Amino acid sequence: MKHLSKYSLGMGDRFAHQGEAQLGAIVQARAMGLAVTPVWNKSNREHALIGSEPLDLRREADAAVAALKWDGPYHVDADHINLGTVDRFVEASDFYTIDVADYTGKAAEPASITAFVEAAGKYMGSLPIDGFAAPLVLDLRTVRVTAEKFLWAMQEAGRIYRRILEKKGGDFIAEVSVDETDTPQTPAELLLILFMLAREGVPVQTIAPKFTGRFNKGVDYVGDLVKFAREFDEDLAVVRFAVREFNLPDTLRLSVHSGSDKFSLYPMINRLLKKHDAGVHVKTAGTTWLEEVIGLAESDGEGLRIAKEVYAVASGKFEELVKPYAPVVDIDPGELPSVETVNGWDSACYVAALRHDQNNPAYNRHFRQLIHVSFKVAAAMGARYTDALKENRAIIARNVTHNLFARHLIPIFG
Repeated sequence: MKHLSKYSLGMGDRFAHQGEAQLGAIVQARAMGLAVTPVWNKSNREHALIGSEPLDLRREADAAVAALKWDGPYHVDADHINLGTVDRFVEASDFYTIDVADYTGKAAEPASITAFVEAAGKYMGSLPIDGFAAPLVLDLRTVRVTAEKFLWAMQEAGRIYRRILEKKGGDFIAEVSVDETDTPQTPAELLLILFMLAREGVPVQTIAPKFTGRFNKGVDYVGDLVKFAREFDEDLAVVRFAVREFNLPDTLRLSVHSGSDKFSLYPMINRLLKKHDAGVHVKTAGTTWLEEVIGLAESDGEGLRIAKEVYAVASGKFEELVKPYAPVVDIDPGELPSVETVNGWDSACYVAALRHDQNNPAYNRHFRQLIHVSFKVAAAMGARYTDALKENRAIIARNVTHNLFARHLIPIFG
C-alpha cells in the first residue's frame, strides 16, 4: 500500500497550466523546513466541464515535478469518484477520493445493520478516549441510528475500494469523503464510520467528514469558531483512537474539503495539529483558478477583457452555474455588481473585488464565489482563454505561488 506523508495539500488546476506555479509554493515551504506533499486533484465533473482527461492531470503533475526537479513524494487524486466513474481514473491516479455522501441515509440490509450493532457492542457505554475531557458515550440508539444512516454508504466505499484494488493492485491511497452530507458528523458518528470502514477492509488514509459551519467555495469559514475548534480537536482524538483500536493505517488523518481561503480556521487547525502531533490533508481545489483570473485582470488588455467577459456571461447563466454547487456557495444576487459596473472597472478595481483580502472594502465575496463556479465559461472560450494563460504566465504564476505559499501553507503547517 502506498503511504501518504504527514502533511499534504490538494491542489486543483482547472486548465492544467499552473502545475509549476503550484509546486513552486511547495518548494518554498520545503526551503523553510515544512515537508508538505503535493496532491494534484480533479473531479470527473471538472474533467467533463473542461473537456480534459485524467491522464492530462498526470502529465501536468509529472511535467511540473520534472521542471522543478522535485524529489519528494507527490500524488494525483481522482477526486470525488464513485463506482460509475472510477475506471477512467485507474491509469492516471494513485490517490482516490471515494465519495459516498450521496449514499448516506440509504438503509443497508437489516441483517448487516444488526451484525454491525452487535459488533459495536464492545464500544457501547462510556468510552475513554485520550484527548476528550470526558468519556465518549455510545448507547444502543446512537449506534443503530448511525448504522441506518451510514452503513450502506461505507459498504459502497468498500465496493469502490475493491474495484480499484482489482484494477490497480494495492499501490494507491484511499480517502473516503462524507463531507457533502446534510448535517455534520459528531465525533461518535465519525468513530462508528471508521469502524464500518475497518470492517469493510478499506485501509482508509484520509477521512473527510462534514464539519460544523459553512465551507463555501473560495471564501472564509462561516460559523462558530469555538464549536469548530472543539469538534476538530475531538475528531483528531477519534482518529488516533481508531488507528489503534480498528487496526487502520497509522497514516490516517482528517481531510478538510473546500479548505482554501478558510483563513479564520488556519490558526486553530495549526495549533491542534501540533497538540495531537497529527497529520492533515487540506484540499484547495478552486483557489488557483481564481488566481488565474486575478492574474489576467492584473495584466490588463486582453486579459482584463477576458476576466470581464467571464463575469458577464456568468451573470446571464447564474442559475445554471450555481446549481451544481448550491451546498457550498452562498451568493446573494443583490450584492453582485451589475455587468455594466464591472465593464467599467479598470484592472485595479476588478482585482480588488476578486482578491480575498477582507481588509479591502472593495472585496466582494459574492462576486468571488460566482467567479469561482464559472470556470465553465472560460472553458467555452477555448484557445482564446488558454492562449491568454500562456501569454501572461509570469504574472499568473506569481499570484498562484504567493497565494498557496503565504496564505495557505505557512498558516496551516508553519
